[in-house]
Amino acid sequence: MSAEGGSKAIAAALGANLGIALAKFVAFAFTGSASMMAEGVHSIADSGNQGLLILGRSRSRRAETSRHPFGYGRERFFYAFIVAVVLFTVGALFSLYEGWHKISDPHDIDDPIWAFGVLGLGILLEGYSFRTAIKESNLTRGKQSWVTYIRRARAPELPVVILEDFAALIGLVVALVCVGLAVITGDGVWDGVGSVVIGLLLAFVAIVLAVETKSMLIGESAVGEIEKKIVAELESVEEIDRVIHLRTLHIGPEELLVAVKIAVTSDDTAAEVARGIDAAESRIREAVPEARHIYIEPDLDRARSRPENAG
Repeated sequence: MSAEGGSKAIAAALGANLGIALAKFVAFAFTGSASMMAEGVHSIADSGNQGLLILGRSRSRRAETSRHPFGYGRERFFYAFIVAVVLFTVGALFSLYEGWHKISDPHDIDDPIWAFGVLGLGILLEGYSFRTAIKESNLTRGKQSWVTYIRRARAPELPVVILEDFAALIGLVVALVCVGLAVITGDGVWDGVGSVVIGLLLAFVAIVLAVETKSMLIGESAVGEIEKKIVAELESVEEIDRVIHLRTLHIGPEELLVAVKIAVTSDDTAAEVARGIDAAESRIREAVPEARHIYIEPDLDRARSRPENAG
């Protein structure tokens, strides 16, 4: 994922959510709709989430220090995890509470035209934001399904924006339907039902985001295609017999730590081994630019040198 693409998606989502939040709270003031209140809080939470993603990107660019020798790339994972927490606590729990309150004590919706107008505007703005995120994601998604892309993406911003915008669009449609039912039937319970559905939807999205970003915080390896490419580059070096084992770790969305043990023959001199290691590092960096830190340990290929009749 390009930094420019992620920035475009975040900026589009932030602008859309701020505009929608203002419109929703104006509509809530005129209608008293719980669904509108839930959607307004949802948009405020989403706006804050985009701010957190921007902050994470900014802080991740800080230079390496003696205390943090591998830099601050994982700050982007941390702030994406905070986004999931905010979405659950502020968005989902508040919407569920408002829904329960409205179902327990239903009220008629005043001036429903305000609600319909704002929800229609919200669908247009969220649709623009969602379209931008989809367009930017398609630049790197390739032939992967959307589920696979969200699960395998190492940069958190686009998957977060896609899931938030998807939840927002579904929530707006749910609010539109439930407000419409409340107006048609004259039963304010439908408004509360809409708020509950929105709350459950936000809780589901928040849990998905939390699970995915937690995995990156703990530490994930490079995807299989990248590791195969690294092994191929290593074994293409004349001085390297084979790769004994390889370990990779994402220390940031576009930063990869590579640790590998290679097999060399007992006849190789130290100068030949060093030359092979230098060549291997150069080839890896050219093939996998995100491999920022590479550690190669040479060892004798004991498995191949062992006698065939050895136990």
